[in-house]
Amino acid sequence: MPGEIHQSEKPNFQMVRVKICGIRCVADAQAAVRAGADAIGVLVGQEHPSSDFVRVEEAVRILRSVPPLVTPVLVTHLTSSRDVVELLCWTRAPVVQIHGDMAPEAFARVRESAPWVKILKAYHVNGPGCLDDGERFVDRVDAFVLDTFNPATGQVGGTGVTHDWEISRRIAERYRCPIILSGGLSAENVAAAIEAVHPFGVDANTGTKGEDGFKDPEKMRAFVRATQ
Repeated sequence: MPGEIHQSEKPNFQMVRVKICGIRCVADAQAAVRAGADAIGVLVGQEHPSSDFVRVEEAVRILRSVPPLVTPVLVTHLTSSRDVVELLCWTRAPVVQIHGDMAPEAFARVRESAPWVKILKAYHVNGPGCLDDGERFVDRVDAFVLDTFNPATGQVGGTGVTHDWEISRRIAERYRCPIILSGGLSAENVAAAIEAVHPFGVDANTGTKGEDGFKDPEKMRAFVRATQ
């Protein structure tokens, strides 16, 4: 099948990387780093109602607070490549995670305009029919983020809902680029998710929140421990 490769050709990633997403303040970013996160995600560019999105100025403060060897990731739902590049120029984020419905050519324009950036693309796992969805993008992005799409609300990412990990496993086996598993992950289920999918990394948002909507340090520590 197009895009399919022999399993032995895939890079052998020994350690699962951990990203904590939905960081809304510098204190939460620092707590995520202390918990052992390899990367933190900050949401900017709101097209869907969510309390997780922050203003550009706050995003810049958060991203610049991250110490060396921890990767700050700009997460956006914007659909215009021009708007995404403008955000990247403001923040100078080294990685961008794009959830908006952008054409493959738009991803190419982002890379051309911001060549320093690694590009992650949200990949909606919504049934067996999605297995081909990465074909047009696999040569234009650096990784896929397998996430849950909630058809009832139109929400992509931050749903707190898991999806079919068997389909995620098949996607991970099919495409050569790194796979980051997301969607309803928590300390209680992430070990099983890793065993089922064997991803390059895992990404949690809702499962690391406290009752106030900000990050819970103990939940973040427990999540990181459960991935090891």
